[in-house]
Amino acid sequence: MTEAHDILFDPFTLGDLQLPNRVIMAPLTRSRAKQPGDIPWELNATYYAQRASAGLIIAEATQVSPQGKGYAFTPGIYSDEQVEGWRKVTSAVHHEGGRIFLQLWHVGRISRPELQPNSQKPVAPSAIKPEGAQTFIDENSGMVDILEPRALATDEIPEIVEQFRRGAENARHAGFDGVEIHGANGYLIDQFIRSKSNLRSDAYGGSVENRIRFPMMVVDAVVGVWGGQRTGIRLSPTGTFNDMHDDDPVATFGTLASHLSASRIAFIEVVEDSFQGNELDGRPESVINAIRSGFTGAYIGNGNYTADEARSRINAGLCDLASFGRPFISNPDLPRRLSLGAALNEYDSNTFYGGDEHGYSDYPALA
Repeated sequence: MTEAHDILFDPFTLGDLQLPNRVIMAPLTRSRAKQPGDIPWELNATYYAQRASAGLIIAEATQVSPQGKGYAFTPGIYSDEQVEGWRKVTSAVHHEGGRIFLQLWHVGRISRPELQPNSQKPVAPSAIKPEGAQTFIDENSGMVDILEPRALATDEIPEIVEQFRRGAENARHAGFDGVEIHGANGYLIDQFIRSKSNLRSDAYGGSVENRIRFPMMVVDAVVGVWGGQRTGIRLSPTGTFNDMHDDDPVATFGTLASHLSASRIAFIEVVEDSFQGNELDGRPESVINAIRSGFTGAYIGNGNYTADEARSRINAGLCDLASFGRPFISNPDLPRRLSLGAALNEYDSNTFYGGDEHGYSDYPALA
């Protein structure tokens, strides 16, 4: 008797990279960079190497500049020490046969003066305080409210594009296989895209074409370093996390998807329906359809899916690959467990952010 075919474990060509399966490790902030300097180190290398059986690891959100930082202990990709630290990570993953992209990140307004150079105000498209948004600034303060940011001047925007370009270049030097641009979850690129957070009256605000101008400048800069085949972007078109909203997400993200398709990037990863909240009843299929129909590259679905839900959506043509977040935290060998239908380790949410190896690199693999 032959075994049933499992589409999750079909190989897939993502851009020009061959993946052995369609189980993607989603980017996961874990706040365990070495201090001072927000430098990746041996602990991070161990953690990612343990998860190298993923079809592709998308490493955690990594700030492209000191200004791009919004949470304590998150890694950067702008200093020589950070590049050397990330090289330890990529070498460890490659030694285990894995593939790893870096997620390039600027938080925009989701920060605090305590985390900014010279205690400056965080920057944003518009000076709008995100209601209910919080971050953590050190080990003792707990979660603290985000304050009102300052609006970027028009002539400052090209420098932030350059921060992303340099981050992409540094990711190459650090040995990554490609990069994903963080355009989701209410951070800077998402703040420009969506109508609630972007009230600008210059060339970067107003119409959809204007609101996606800065995101596409970032994409073009990163593609200039990596080529489209090794570049992707993460979007969360209907997520409400960090006080986000768009008046017409179908039009906004459909237009953006067409522009991204013209840039010939390899993939879009879409946060479809998750803990971040969602403004539409059920899954936002109308927005997903607008993105899928406008984009010719690969579509990675991220929706808190079980393995069976991921298989079903891939079989139905609703996504090409599925990215898994929290299950990868507690199951370093998640692909094997999904393949065997084995039980999953439970994760401990108390150890998600900050700390040492406990709740990080000490979850057991199957015997």
